[in-house]
Amino acid sequence: MKKSIFILAFICLGFINQSNAQGCVAIRTVGGLCTMEHAGMHQEDSSKWTLNINYRYFKSYKHFNGTDEQKFRVEEGSEVINYTSAMDFAITRNVNEKWMVGVSIPLVNYERTSKYEHLGNTSPYRFATSARGLGDMRISAYRWLIAPDANKKGNLMAGLGIKLPTGNYKAQDEFQYQANARRIGYVDQSIQPGDGGFGVTVELNGFRQINTNWSAYANAFYLFNPRDNNGVSTTRGGTASASAIKYTSNVMSVADQYMLRSGLNYSHQAWAYSLGLRYECIPTYDLIGKSTGFRRPGNILSAEPGITYMYKKYNFFLYTPVALRRERPQSYADILRTNDTGVFARGDAAFADYSINLGMSFRF
Repeated sequence: MKKSIFILAFICLGFINQSNAQGCVAIRTVGGLCTMEHAGMHQEDSSKWTLNINYRYFKSYKHFNGTDEQKFRVEEGSEVINYTSAMDFAITRNVNEKWMVGVSIPLVNYERTSKYEHLGNTSPYRFATSARGLGDMRISAYRWLIAPDANKKGNLMAGLGIKLPTGNYKAQDEFQYQANARRIGYVDQSIQPGDGGFGVTVELNGFRQINTNWSAYANAFYLFNPRDNNGVSTTRGGTASASAIKYTSNVMSVADQYMLRSGLNYSHQAWAYSLGLRYECIPTYDLIGKSTGFRRPGNILSAEPGITYMYKKYNFFLYTPVALRRERPQSYADILRTNDTGVFARGDAAFADYSINLGMSFRF
């Protein structure tokens, strides 16, 4: 096996957890094929297939309005807590030295505990809702812009994919709306396994070997979600208010999302270490189509240390992005309300301090 550099290809980028204002992370799992692969996968290796399995976990509970943390939420016990576990199974096929195709299948398990969705924030009791199952799958094609054998010190890989609405976007659970009464309603947008829209993904992944041990990497990913909203009620089994209908927040939006990463890798023998920055975002406005409906736009900048161990045709990796900056900007509904009333409006969003990304890949 030749000297290792990190070529950018398959740790599942997808982990995309949608930004949701009472318990969210900036990006939702749609499945993905991207980032970080050992150079040996394209050198002197006859393997045609790669199986990548990635597990992601985080707990979001710290509320932000703009970039200001609402510390009182935790202090008074009114914070919303989301527990997110997601497993991505991605398989790719090398068609030739330049082309690859792949399919990514995410399985998710979401749990959300809160007071405000049930008896209210003044209640001493916290209740849980959950959703689990298949997420939104993705089918993608990738092409090295330079033949790998022509330039082993650096390259760019472009990707184009289709995101399928295979995840349930109408998951329901029970809500305790009175002391002795429950009702069935759609769970919060942040724990819906899918978003209900067909999407298009574009990617650009690059690497540059600096010397024998050091290399640099960069990734860019964007999911276009042209669908406006999916029509799913946000009332948790209740009745939408006139205000919610007026500002379109009575139904769930289908939002774009994107991620940027860059950093350095140091490799020695079977081990590789990386440190970089990771930026994840749900924007207020989609690039294609309208942006009505309820969404919690948000962005998070993280420091992302990682470690990979390479053994024959196996790679084992661990990445732990740690939040440096979190922001919840105005949503489309917030802007409509502000323009209508003349009073600045902006909801909040809960973010995680860090996430754990653990996995392995196998070439065969």
